[in-house]
Amino acid sequence: MRWVWNECVAKSRAVHAHNRATGEKTTCGPVQLAAMLTEARARTTWLREGACVPQQQAIRDFGRFRAKALKDIKAGLPMRQRAGMPKWKKKREALPTLEYTRRGFRLKEGRLYLAGGIVVRPVWSRQLPKPPSSVRVYRDAVGHWWASFVVPAMTEQLPATGRVIGIDWGVKETATTTSDAHDLPHPQHGRTAAQKLARYQRMMA
Repeated sequence: MRWVWNECVAKSRAVHAHNRATGEKTTCGPVQLAAMLTEARARTTWLREGACVPQQQAIRDFGRFRAKALKDIKAGLPMRQRAGMPKWKKKREALPTLEYTRRGFRLKEGRLYLAGGIVVRPVWSRQLPKPPSSVRVYRDAVGHWWASFVVPAMTEQLPATGRVIGIDWGVKETATTTSDAHDLPHPQHGRTAAQKLARYQRMMA
């Protein structure tokens, strides 16, 4: 997917340079990127052998990030608040990630069947409450593979107890309640105090 992402970045930058040089308003949206992927799959054997679903998902992710960056630029947000245009993904930094939508995977008898004839037998940490809408298969920095599923949120109605509690959000205390047992101190103050204590201990030593 890194190759597809970098091709999208190259296409976006080429369109931007062309528009600046000619004054035209050529777009680089999902339609143009999808056509680029179709042409690339037609002329590239190894790309055509891979499943089309995660490749299309990479294009959709790129389009979402690019649209957010253009929206921030149009809104005139300061540079520190902008999302930033999508950048190149380097081989050593970009970990393998494949995202499959509903039509690109299925679950059967505890196994995960991915588009392209890939069968995975995951070690389940817990049962899925509902059928998932998408799955992201990725490898972490230590070489372990994971599957992250997106499922609808489950809401549970708690029983009424007749008890009430007041909460005040503050600075020194994240949450101050009418019950001392439920107060939530601010973690930053604890870290600052620990740093000061360590510095004073070094001075005494």
